[in-house]
Amino acid sequence: MDAKFGFRKFFSFIADVRGEVDKISWPSRKEVVLTTIVVFVIALMASLFFAIVDTAWYKIIHTVIGR
Repeated sequence: MDAKFGFRKFFSFIADVRGEVDKISWPSRKEVVLTTIVVFVIALMASLFFAIVDTAWYKIIHTVIGR
């Protein structure tokens, strides 16, 4: 395979990638901040829920087993 053909193909690929990146609709800073806050709140709520359920199951199992 000719080295020039490989380089030409590589640079053509890079140009195509740049063209596709220009088509991306990037979120605004406000959207990113709000989405991040929502993710943290949901993660906090899920962790609290699972902590409560885990504690409840722990107490139930230990009551049944009698330890």
